[in-house]
Amino acid sequence: MEFPLSQSALPTSTSTVSPPRPHRRSRHRVALAIIVTCQLMLILDATVMNVALPRIQRDLHFSATGLAWVLNAYTLTFGGLLLLGGRAGDLFGRRRMFVAGITLFTAASLAGGFAPTAGWLLAARVLQGVGAAAAGPSTIALITTTFTEPRERIRALAVLSGIASAGFAIGLIVGGVVTEAASWRWVLFVNVPFGVAAVVLAPRFVREPERHPGRLDVPGAVVATAAAASLVYAFLHAAASGWSQWRTMAALGAGIVLLAVFVAMQARGRRPLLPLRLFADRNRAAAYLAFFLAPAGMMSSFFFLTQFLQEVRGLSALATGLAFLPLAAAMFTMTRLVPRLLPRFGPKPLVLTGSALMVAGLALLTPLSPGGGYAAALLGPLVLLGLGGGLGLAPLTPVIMASVQAADAGAAGGALQTMQQVGASLGLAVLVTVFGTAVRNAGAVSPHQALVTGMDTAFAVAAGIAAAVVLVALTFRRQQAEVR
Repeated sequence: MEFPLSQSALPTSTSTVSPPRPHRRSRHRVALAIIVTCQLMLILDATVMNVALPRIQRDLHFSATGLAWVLNAYTLTFGGLLLLGGRAGDLFGRRRMFVAGITLFTAASLAGGFAPTAGWLLAARVLQGVGAAAAGPSTIALITTTFTEPRERIRALAVLSGIASAGFAIGLIVGGVVTEAASWRWVLFVNVPFGVAAVVLAPRFVREPERHPGRLDVPGAVVATAAAASLVYAFLHAAASGWSQWRTMAALGAGIVLLAVFVAMQARGRRPLLPLRLFADRNRAAAYLAFFLAPAGMMSSFFFLTQFLQEVRGLSALATGLAFLPLAAAMFTMTRLVPRLLPRFGPKPLVLTGSALMVAGLALLTPLSPGGGYAAALLGPLVLLGLGGGLGLAPLTPVIMASVQAADAGAAGGALQTMQQVGASLGLAVLVTVFGTAVRNAGAVSPHQALVTGMDTAFAVAAGIAAAVVLVALTFRRQQAEVR
């Protein structure tokens, strides 16, 4: 089935829809601002802690390998429960789940900011992930039901996708600024006023869409989350203890088995969390796979860049955050262009070009040197990553959501963000494993040189993952340009 971006392909209104009246358009803008701000807040927390990790490690006494769980406790819970959150929104009301999720996320952020121990912080991050999983799928579904005019919907989805993609880089900047100006605790506290504002304003400006009958597949959600957690644990344990350790292999085997069980459950279930019909469309299936691979390669590399800038180069948290400003600016610029380019050229050339730029940016990071200058060694790769991420990721949300049936909107949005978050978690786990192995095999070199050797190897693998996105983009069906 070919994915067209013409008006006839969209599931609700067509060209016969009259333009929205001024007061409706104004309410839509406010609703979009609320939804996009909350989506940005949820995405920020996947990377905002990166820059603060060295200080968190010192204050709460995390081990070097355990530190990755500050990120994965959030992204893994977020990704693992997104399918359940998406289906819950379809059944119980998307706005209701959106508000409930933001409420829990905000309360957990406040609790995490006061964390006295490592365990407390990880528990708060898990609760943040649960709240994000409840709210996240509804952000996309609420946009598809709020914006019924085809061009307006594509534009709104592209804005949401672009902000979400840029949010990974923006999180690094915000984390650096806030950590330096106050402390790492304020990286969590800053969520509170935005969350409270969203909870107050959403019932007034965001319309509650129609609900759809069904039931929650709680066993499916448990199996999906356990599968992802087992796989991530296997790779992180391998980073510390190697692949020959029995716990590593047991976790890896359990993750693979649980993943197979989940797919079987979804194929046979009457009300599955992840309707396999979502993957029947070739473009949508390719977009889902690209949303899994791109964060696995690109976003996970942020973990190593922040460590390099602070631990090897000795930069402050503020300087580290600002170092990512060119990446965020390039990504945001490209996401502003995508709504104009996508209807004209279709997804294939955009994702192809964007993923190729990501590969180039990651490849240029492989010859890192402890003494290399920022302008010579990092500026170019960061700009390429920003351009590639914006151009390659922003078209994927409209591809996935534009032709999905209304009853599956929450599940489709949940699946999209599941791919993104689980991809980032597994990508980080894989790259940490590669990094740890390379550091152990570095030989008799200085500690800084050993770290850089491990990072170079991790970036090379990340470039390979990004190259897989190029191959996926080649499978998109071509479509005729739409000139208006």
